[in-house]
Amino acid sequence: MSSIRRFCGSALVIAVGCSSSSDGGTTVSPDGGEMKNDAGVNPADATQMDGGVSVTPEAAAADAPASNGDASCSCHGPTIGACPVFPIDSEWNRDITGDPVDPNSDAYIAKMNGATKHLHPDFGSNALYGIPWIMVDASQAKVPMTFTYASESDPGPYPFPATAPIEGGPNGTGDRHVIVVDTSACKLYETFNSHFTNPGWQCDSGALFDLLSKALRPDGWTSADAAGLPILPGLARLSEVKNQSIAHALRFTMATTQMAYVHPATHYASSNTDPSEPPMGLRVRLKQSFDLSTFTGESLVILKALTQYGMFVADNGSDWFISGETNTAWDDNDLAQIKTVPASAFEVVKLGTIQH
Repeated sequence: MSSIRRFCGSALVIAVGCSSSSDGGTTVSPDGGEMKNDAGVNPADATQMDGGVSVTPEAAAADAPASNGDASCSCHGPTIGACPVFPIDSEWNRDITGDPVDPNSDAYIAKMNGATKHLHPDFGSNALYGIPWIMVDASQAKVPMTFTYASESDPGPYPFPATAPIEGGPNGTGDRHVIVVDTSACKLYETFNSHFTNPGWQCDSGALFDLLSKALRPDGWTSADAAGLPILPGLARLSEVKNQSIAHALRFTMATTQMAYVHPATHYASSNTDPSEPPMGLRVRLKQSFDLSTFTGESLVILKALTQYGMFVADNGSDWFISGETNTAWDDNDLAQIKTVPASAFEVVKLGTIQH
């Protein structure tokens, strides 16, 4: 991916909130499309299982969304530990079932190769897939950070352990995101192209998000993601899926985007001025008319979320690749159902002001 699309975006993901014991999931080599995934891995070549994050069931339970006694209840929004993942009325957590369709929806979907592409999970049981993350608390020492794009990064220090998992593994050549949630302060730290330099980290860019606030990054600023968005809130997380409720929007990638963005995105990553291309932050939702009766398990939970909350264009990458956490307990056979959903089954939710 070109450097214009984002800066230090290696999301340091320390998965204390992910369950990753590989119980029952069979490893299937996903059919990876013509481009590499965010981890820089060609799915046809990825067979190693090193670099995964192992988490206890207790830690996984801590990541489960509040259910008020009802596993399908989304009234309290997603949580990690004792922290909300942004306020319930944030754009990430807002139910868009009743939002109007954008008048240019058909044109956008056509330009996004809606007639030929299908949805594709960019995660699975392979430990090199997906984006890892972890939780820390106030006992985690903060370390110095150096950023290539310091003018659009939140300065350190960050509470990054030396062993924080890196997207794609320690030797990954892709985005190398690192994501850490400080559950004592309800702060989310994410970095791009992350490298441990002892005692700190060298990254292209870094972003700090207050999980108690709806505040966006300044207009024109990147984050660890090309669109200036946080990454963790847009990941499919297995604990939520097992709880039968993803109460937030997800994120996905497109190979070509417009030199523009729409809130909640704050940054573009393209020099393409074609107004028919999707801007960063464009939000799609699975049409209510799409038949979900044949889908089961993990796939069904994810598709229901896409009907209710949709997903944001957050980065440049393979068309219609949807993001999830690194977790070896994903069921690849189950997730394969997602690959049968045509891109034409989506519609664009009415956009706000497009900024250039």
